[in-house]
Amino acid sequence: MLIAAFFTDYRKKVGEMMLRVILELFRIITIIFVIGMIMGLIIHSIYAIFGITVENTTGGWIVGMAIFPLLYVLYKNRFQFSGFYKNGKQVKLSNRTTAILLCSSVLMLTVAPLFR
Repeated sequence: MLIAAFFTDYRKKVGEMMLRVILELFRIITIIFVIGMIMGLIIHSIYAIFGITVENTTGGWIVGMAIFPLLYVLYKNRFQFSGFYKNGKQVKLSNRTTAILLCSSVLMLTVAPLFR
C-alpha cells in the first residue's frame, strides 16, 4: 500500500512538472513572437525616420538576427524568474555576457542598413 501511494504521488509530481515545462515553452514562444514583433516594428520605425529601408534585403535579415540576442538577454535576466517553471539553477547572465550580447546586437543594427 505504501509503495502504491509513493508511485501515485511520484506520477502526480512528474505530471505537474511536465505541465509546467510545456506552459513555460509556450510562454517562451509567445515572448519571442510578441516582443520580437514589437522590437522589429520599433527598429523599422527608427530606420524610417532616417529614411532607411531594410525590408526585403539582407539588412532585414540582420535586423531580425539582432533581435534574438536582445530577447535572450531579456528572458535570461528578467522573464525566467517570473515563469511557470521554477528551478534552483536559474541564474542571470553574467555582466560580461550581457554586455557582449547587447554590443553584438547594437553592432548588427548599426551595420544592417549597409547591406541593401
